[in-house]
Amino acid sequence: MDTIINLDKELLLFLNGLGSSFWDSFWMFITNQLNWTPVFLLIIYLTFKRFGWKKGGLLLLSMILLVVISDQFVNFVKNSTMRLRPCNDPTINSLLRTVYIPGGYSFMSGHATTSTFFTAFVIYWFKKIDKRIFLLVLFPLFFGYSRLYLGVHFPTDVFTGYITGIVLGILYAKLIEKLLDKLFPEPTASTT
Repeated sequence: MDTIINLDKELLLFLNGLGSSFWDSFWMFITNQLNWTPVFLLIIYLTFKRFGWKKGGLLLLSMILLVVISDQFVNFVKNSTMRLRPCNDPTINSLLRTVYIPGGYSFMSGHATTSTFFTAFVIYWFKKIDKRIFLLVLFPLFFGYSRLYLGVHFPTDVFTGYITGIVLGILYAKLIEKLLDKLFPEPTASTT
């Protein structure tokens, strides 16, 4: 375990060390959830356009619930593991480029988990409709990397968030699909 922790720290120092003051404001912009609002609004628009008001409304409610579930799950894990953020960890913080220092715990990254959970869910619903939806993968990749760049998460925090988000997103999408199939059954062709 010590080897993994040391490799985790070394990889973070490498990735964080690639930064420069020129890029700091860009990555601060990327890490702010509100700055992704145009992407969320586009997804809401596409959801209603494709699925209509009733089914689209339930999908939107499912997306909101998804964020709540993810947030609570991540907070439970963070408060259970209590791993210090790299920027607050005295064994590494003096070696990092820090742009800002948030409180709270590090494992696992809420940014990586929730953005991947959301992305996997949305891709599940739109993959047969428009292959361009796979571009949404850029959202969690940039969002997660911003946390490494800023020195507020370790790579394992982000990677675990990605894996957790994929698993939760697919399972949740299948659950919602079953629910919506019951509420909105596909009409069957009648034989005469």
